[in-house]
Amino acid sequence: MTDSEVSVLLHCAAWRGLLQSQVQVELSERFNRQTDPSLEHQIEEVWTERVSKEPWLFNGSKFRLHSFCLASSSSVSPKHPPCTHHMPLLGCAEQQEGELKHSRQKMENLCINDSLHDAVQSSLDKRNRPVNHRENEDSALSQVSSICSESKSVAAERPSKNTADQEEAALLTLRLGLTCYKDYLGTNWSCQVAELRQRGEEQFGDPLALLAQPLGVGGVLCTDDGQVVLIRRSQRVAEAGGLLDIPGGHPEPKAVCERLGRLVCEEQISVDMMQQRPVVSELFSSVCAEIRDEVNIPLSSLGEPVLMGVALNHTSAGRPSAEFYVSCLLTSDEVRTLYWKGGAEASESTEIIFLSRAEVLQLDRSSPLWSELCPSAKGAVLLYQTVKPDSERGRRRRCNAQPTTAENTPT
Repeated sequence: MTDSEVSVLLHCAAWRGLLQSQVQVELSERFNRQTDPSLEHQIEEVWTERVSKEPWLFNGSKFRLHSFCLASSSSVSPKHPPCTHHMPLLGCAEQQEGELKHSRQKMENLCINDSLHDAVQSSLDKRNRPVNHRENEDSALSQVSSICSESKSVAAERPSKNTADQEEAALLTLRLGLTCYKDYLGTNWSCQVAELRQRGEEQFGDPLALLAQPLGVGGVLCTDDGQVVLIRRSQRVAEAGGLLDIPGGHPEPKAVCERLGRLVCEEQISVDMMQQRPVVSELFSSVCAEIRDEVNIPLSSLGEPVLMGVALNHTSAGRPSAEFYVSCLLTSDEVRTLYWKGGAEASESTEIIFLSRAEVLQLDRSSPLWSELCPSAKGAVLLYQTVKPDSERGRRRRCNAQPTTAENTPT
């Protein structure tokens, strides 16, 4: 199924989704947005105009997804070389079974990753265990701080010996830089985005080089009685007002810095202030925090997030969003009651809707409900239909993942 508003950049169907310990990040200023004085002036003009109309806007720091490397699983095709995806975001991955046909496959330019970290994942099956994510996060981060202190330099071109053990536990590497909300409005949402893409290609050999590309998160939340949660976005939100969505938001660089004891303002944040494991922790825990704040579900009632993949929103120039599956110990009736009591971000939505797993698996462009879904929800549905993370087979495959090495070579 294709839709002009959304496509899938990568999916983890080979393992029916990935747990936190199976994902790592590479942080570097090399992965930041490129720029020039004329573009910065343009961004400032756009921001000044928006703030004059919406004075409540806040320019927060965000992670920028530059590219990714996905391990080649022996359960799929152990000797198959990595496949280049012609998509509006940088990346390469193996050709996987059940691969989606994307609406943007003909986009012409791609920057190839320069390394791939593969390894064997130890036995894990924690997906449905309740996790009090944010409340236990400080102690968890303190435990990993010693590990993170051995991480590679954020600007390193190649992994150091000290990170070999960490890399041997990872199936997916996300390459991240930094950006901000102001840059997002001034590039991805610019009326001149086509020109920016052309300039990026001409100056840097990459049509996305000048775009902010902030990484979002979203959660397909499934209740104990098998219902998937959708919420209707308020007309007051900045994007997709009135449409149905899944709970979601962004992982926050400032939250990572604060948990590492660095109290800085948004404008002062840099990649050398962060370490890779706390960033991965923020990526996974942020989706649970969004569910808590938007649906009013306690963190203790949520299961371990399972990363299904990354979808692209083409209504905002291919903005990426990491989409997760999250189980819930509460029934749909209990979730509905909590929702109407109101959470921290209750003003962002006006209605809660439940669909059965079967209904979500059958959704397509011919379904009347499809036109009511915002792009982020469409991307999450496509990934859920492909990855099927809540199947018993899915849990087994995550536990028994046996990746093999696949080298990437620049072209």
